[in-house]
Amino acid sequence: MYVCLCLGVTDHQIRDAIYDGCCSYREVREQTGVGTQCGKCACEAKQLVRETLGDLHNAAALAHPRAVAAA
Repeated sequence: MYVCLCLGVTDHQIRDAIYDGCCSYREVREQTGVGTQCGKCACEAKQLVRETLGDLHNAAALAHPRAVAAA
């Protein structure tokens, strides 16, 4: 699904940026350009970043419960 129509950024590209190491909306924005033109997509993009980071955190907690609890 297209999140940013101005630059043609998709939800897959945003998730891939996070999987490649981006840890915040700012980093995703710098890598993909999402939200840098008209800004109408910023809320949707931020929500997607939050959900994806949360999913990664939950997956890490299931894989390594002691490591996450100590952090």
